[in-house]
Amino acid sequence: MKIHEYQAKELLRRFDVPTLFGKVIFSPEEAGKIAFDEFEAKGIPTIVLKAQIHAGGRGKGIMHSITNNEQIFLDEKPVRGVTIINGDKIADRAYKVAASVLGNKLITIQTGDEGSIVRRMLIEEGVSIAKEYYAGIVLDRQSGMNTVMVSTEGGMEIEKVAEETPEKIIKESINPAFGLTDYQARRLAFGLGLQGDAFKSFLNFIQKLAVAYEALDCSLLEINPLVLTTDNKMIALDAKITFDDNALYRHPEYIDLRDEAEESPLEVEASKFDLNYIKLDGNVGCMVNGAGLAMATMDMIKLSGGSPANFLDVGGGANVTRIANAFRIMMSDPNVKAVLINIFGGIVRCDKVADGIVEALKTVKVDIPVIVRLDGTNAQEGKQTLLNSGLKFNVATTLEEAAKLVSKLIAA
Repeated sequence: MKIHEYQAKELLRRFDVPTLFGKVIFSPEEAGKIAFDEFEAKGIPTIVLKAQIHAGGRGKGIMHSITNNEQIFLDEKPVRGVTIINGDKIADRAYKVAASVLGNKLITIQTGDEGSIVRRMLIEEGVSIAKEYYAGIVLDRQSGMNTVMVSTEGGMEIEKVAEETPEKIIKESINPAFGLTDYQARRLAFGLGLQGDAFKSFLNFIQKLAVAYEALDCSLLEINPLVLTTDNKMIALDAKITFDDNALYRHPEYIDLRDEAEESPLEVEASKFDLNYIKLDGNVGCMVNGAGLAMATMDMIKLSGGSPANFLDVGGGANVTRIANAFRIMMSDPNVKAVLINIFGGIVRCDKVADGIVEALKTVKVDIPVIVRLDGTNAQEGKQTLLNSGLKFNVATTLEEAAKLVSKLIAA
């Protein structure tokens, strides 16, 4: 589960992680009023307005009109997702910027050409920056430990840094028995070339960040950029948090942070039925039980010349209701030209899954080819149920056969 930057910073403040003062706004009127009351009237000369969407690259992204998709200009300059305002009458200009952004579409390198509609913005005080860094904490599944990563390449995508200059990423694994130790924090600071007050400020920052990551049950906590100010203080200029979905039951308050408008409508619908669904760009709908089997199925489809339209794990409870909803959600994607169902009967028996598929197709209209591969407990009984149903199924024996068949039907 992802949240917005302003929400992430509000959570980090609970752990005394240094951030800048800012407020969220939902209208140009709010932008003007807050810019005047909280900044201009108090003599703060510089503010920053940031579009709040679940995508990076906002500073380079350009606003487009929601009505005609044309670029939006203000004072003959393209309006971007992040705007710095300084000098006189910052409240008036904040109003104009917010009016150009809110309700319109921001296109960044991460949103693609579809863009994302901006429904809220963050107004934040400006700061004098001496240097930008990167800091992030993520679970390293190979080591089984949370890992802190820092880099001198602040403001860049960490994936690009890892690909082009991996030596500039410094890592420390956090032993869950001890947490991030003092010597590890110092080693990270030395790796960034910090000295004096900047060194001390970083130690304080990274220790508190590690505590926040653990307490909040994050799967990702990213500060990019982490800035060193001209008075040698480390501050989170941006913040990105993704929660571990498996820990959400411990944090019922997180539900109020969810912004469904930033999520795929099909993924939101799937979550209502405990379906693990992620929309992709292909044309083969996939319905599988088990995440590992789903990944293998998508790989096999790709190797056979097809392209998966989704990741869909129906889990161990592949009953009639769940299968029917899975079909309905897949069929809502106009790109889907065929469906491949790959079930391994372990927790759930194949004959029960076959019964569910037959019953589900009596309530959901499916007018495209459906290929089913069943293996495991009662697989033969399940196949017979499908063949005797009177419905048009293509029954495959192996995953390879199923993938080649679906790719052939797509190409026909």
